[in-house]
Amino acid sequence: MRDGAYVRAVSDASFDLAAGECLALVGESGCGKSVLASALLGLLPQNAETAGSARLGDLDLMAADEATLARTVRGRRIGLVPQSPAAHLTPVRTVRSQLAETLRQLTGAPRRGPQLSAAVQEAAERAAFPLDHLDRYPHELSGGLAQRAATALALVGDAPLLLADEPTTGLDRDLVERTVDELRRHIGTDRALLLITHDLAAAERIADRVAVMYASRIVELSDADAFFGARGPRHPYARGLLNALPDREFTPIPGMPPELSALGEGCAFAARCTGADGLCAAMPTLTDGVACHHPVPAHQEATRA
Repeated sequence: MRDGAYVRAVSDASFDLAAGECLALVGESGCGKSVLASALLGLLPQNAETAGSARLGDLDLMAADEATLARTVRGRRIGLVPQSPAAHLTPVRTVRSQLAETLRQLTGAPRRGPQLSAAVQEAAERAAFPLDHLDRYPHELSGGLAQRAATALALVGDAPLLLADEPTTGLDRDLVERTVDELRRHIGTDRALLLITHDLAAAERIADRVAVMYASRIVELSDADAFFGARGPRHPYARGLLNALPDREFTPIPGMPPELSALGEGCAFAARCTGADGLCAAMPTLTDGVACHHPVPAHQEATRA
């Protein structure tokens, strides 16, 4: 940062994602989820530094230059549903125009004519975008409609990997379910989906696995059936997320998450954890899917209201 300080936005993140699979990345705002997605696409600000590798087939995304990312990755190998769709839509062009251009660039659709018009309508319908709004400009759309327009654009290229960053923002529950179901259908058997969300109900609906992020680190990585089922999460923070839901205990996690610019050497959740002790002064490593010195035993069932 300008004062010489560093923000450790994502630390030691490690996971894999197979074709045909949906991984839901969940956690409180500011924990690093969106930064991780931006890093995969090479969309970090110029003052950001990265280390390690992120392999998509034979390509290391961390080492790829801007020309490679722009010409062969974004939209073609990785599609993005952005967190702030209105900021990603071109303000002086209609939704129809932006869908048509994307179809021409990514699918080789003709520049004009009935075939292009039909493809635009089909792309809009995949994301439940109303056809009578196609000739509207982004400023004429509600937040939910802008979200659906961005989703339609992201699905056009049928990219092998789709990053969906809060794709249900501004949608009512019926549209949330329709949107995530369409994203799930997009996966099929040969594509993968990284779903970044605060909506645990949406994650439970379509995810195969769940990764929980806290203060820049992945603290739990679990099969969705185990995470949402009787066993429940094993990390106390992840368990707290579920127990905060209205259909569970409706009990908030006490305290506030730490600033990423002021992280200590030990477990970042210790200050909010009722089970913390002296061991938590050291950073726990992710072992058997959980980064905690005192994980909930695998055989213990989750508490429900």
